[in-house]
Amino acid sequence: MAPTIMPVETAQDFPPRTSVVIIGGGIVGLTAALTLAEKNIPVLVLEKGRLAGEQSSRNLGWVRKTIRAAPDVPLAMAADRLWAEMATRVGANVGYGRTGIMYLDRTEADVAGHEDWLKSVSHLSLDSRLVTPSEIDELVPGGAGKWAGGLYTPSDGHADPTLAASAIAKAAISKGAVVVENCAVRTLSLEAGRVAGVVTERGEIRCDQVLLAGGLWSRRFLGNLGISLPTLSLVCSAFRSPPMQGPCKIGVAGPDFSFCQHYDGSFIMTQRAALMAPLTLDHVLIGMRYLSQLRGNRGIVRMKVGRETIDDLKLRRRWGPADESPFEKRRVMDPPTISNFNREAVSNLSSAWPLFKGVEIKSAWAGTMDITPDTHPVIGPVARIPGLTLATGFSGHGFGTSPAAGQLAAELVTGETPIVDPAPYRFERF
Repeated sequence: MAPTIMPVETAQDFPPRTSVVIIGGGIVGLTAALTLAEKNIPVLVLEKGRLAGEQSSRNLGWVRKTIRAAPDVPLAMAADRLWAEMATRVGANVGYGRTGIMYLDRTEADVAGHEDWLKSVSHLSLDSRLVTPSEIDELVPGGAGKWAGGLYTPSDGHADPTLAASAIAKAAISKGAVVVENCAVRTLSLEAGRVAGVVTERGEIRCDQVLLAGGLWSRRFLGNLGISLPTLSLVCSAFRSPPMQGPCKIGVAGPDFSFCQHYDGSFIMTQRAALMAPLTLDHVLIGMRYLSQLRGNRGIVRMKVGRETIDDLKLRRRWGPADESPFEKRRVMDPPTISNFNREAVSNLSSAWPLFKGVEIKSAWAGTMDITPDTHPVIGPVARIPGLTLATGFSGHGFGTSPAAGQLAAELVTGETPIVDPAPYRFERF
């Protein structure tokens, strides 16, 4: 069951030519479109299914700097500023609140790991700090867990994934962007090796620049062009409670659970120590690049051979501009809810905060994340194809940085001074 997303009235037709085509109607692509439209640059967003139908609406909504690698923190800091302004910018509620996020430590070794992280970001002047067990009890009352400590960032927060992307899309459209759903881009049109347009299932569109923000589909799209983007898929399951009285407004991440109260009073929860990895051909082709991640997440990543494996094998990896593409065969990646993960989350959370015992699961869903070997996204140009820029591979934590990531991508497309140094996100690092 997918989350219910605020609907957006999109265009039925598109122009034969534009300046920038954005492939993918997730929150990063839509933020890039808004940024371009605000600069009066003609932009067309093409989404194979529905806007924000995949990971952009299926994440937890966390907007955090906490435990991001130091090179990634400046993007998160820029996103903080943009999220704070977003409701005014788009003229609509995006569910944003700066309510803080806390990561709990079960052992002294966990505390030491967070101390190391604080040292790694000490030059960035964050408000993150270690908290004691007694401070945890004060900040998140009613707990029964025994914690060695925690890491708390008061300036972190959350937004609502079912509202944010739609609000951004509506604002982009009001400023001149054209957004089209249910129209897959099959491939690029190239002239003298550079971008000249895109070929869609409904015909060709000429353009000067293309931004690929296709999430988990970007690897397959680029592979058809002979370009290897290393990403593998992981599935996370989450659920929402009815509006209820909780212990705090802070987002709390325990070793094997997390919870955060959203603006409507409901809680979104997950089993943090459980991710599903449906085995695919890509695990054979590039799986060796992920060995260090697998070692570090032993017991968290659970492999599965099943329907997803067969479905993946049925999707083409090579096709021509006149052929039906994989993106038309499967408009939306909608993995089944992983009920046992959700039951584990309720059990683990209830042991730590008894008030969640017997919490009703009002709705539940799963989402597929595209993971890079270093868990950092790719935001930048593809040298082999001038005119093609990527904004993809966000590894399950792109929603929080999406306002800055989309702006960064737009600025790289137009050649403007970027909001942050894009060096950590270069495609060439792979």
